[in-house]
Amino acid sequence: MHRRFALVAAACSAVCLFATPAQAVDWPAAKPITWVVPFAAGGSTDVVARAVGQDLSVALKQSVVVDNRPGAGGVIGVQAVARAPADGYTLIGGTISTHAINASLYKKLPYDPSKDFEPVSLIAYVPNVLMVNSALGVNTVQELVAWIQKNPEKASYASSGAGTSTHLTGAQMADLIKVPMQHIAYKGSPQALQDVAAGNVPFLFDQLTAGLPLVKAGKLKFLAVTTKTRSPLAPDVPTTAEAGYPGLDLVSWQAVYAPKGTPKEVVARLNAEVVKSLKAPELKNKLETQFGMQVVGSSPAELAAITAADTARLGELVRKTGATAE
Repeated sequence: MHRRFALVAAACSAVCLFATPAQAVDWPAAKPITWVVPFAAGGSTDVVARAVGQDLSVALKQSVVVDNRPGAGGVIGVQAVARAPADGYTLIGGTISTHAINASLYKKLPYDPSKDFEPVSLIAYVPNVLMVNSALGVNTVQELVAWIQKNPEKASYASSGAGTSTHLTGAQMADLIKVPMQHIAYKGSPQALQDVAAGNVPFLFDQLTAGLPLVKAGKLKFLAVTTKTRSPLAPDVPTTAEAGYPGLDLVSWQAVYAPKGTPKEVVARLNAEVVKSLKAPELKNKLETQFGMQVVGSSPAELAAITAADTARLGELVRKTGATAE
């Protein structure tokens, strides 16, 4: 009897030992992968998800479906993924906003950026640019600051959402020039840009490529980029340092995460395929020349370190500026 029980137990143990590798091998055969974008379609997070997701679907021989869930500065979409099964079938397009800034911007954030996710890979850095409505009559950062100081009651700026890097860069500017400015948050970059172009809000910080069509149409003007060097997509636009405001230096980033507890084998495979995709000349060239991104690709550990460092650094900025999303 004891011998029979021991044999059954041994057999069960063997099955259990082989179950996890089998599941890892089967992934992602069971169903399509959902890549959640916590912002509206058309923004840089959406662009990255669709571009990289297309390559992933080919490499993994499984569909990658992009699911836009905008709202609350990315909180709605990120929270949904934090609660999703950790089986490798749900990913989140994370940003410096959702996974670094929001930790300090919200008093009760319904997810923990570090504890609720498995880092997969940093994808790219994305510079912000200061844009103004063309009818405002300003052509430089100094002229915009003079206009704000003269018209403090009209001093407001748009952003792609509360907690985004575009929100915090505006708060950073208000702190630098010592003039309180009203922050007007939208559910995504397209809506914010259109309202500034329409003259409902005087200016905003956003990704260069997002505003380029409206600049070409004569509705917006670029005043300065937040990077240390000028963008090859707009070589005539000075950096904020060249414009006299080196403190305006917030640069966003795009990354991909999975829910906490996602099998290590799955995370490793995802990382390998994402990095491979980013190294491919066609995709790398597309993201850099069409969207002004600095393509990176990283290990999960490197993304974890970047997330932790920016959470601490930007937490200090949030406290200094008094920025809030509530």
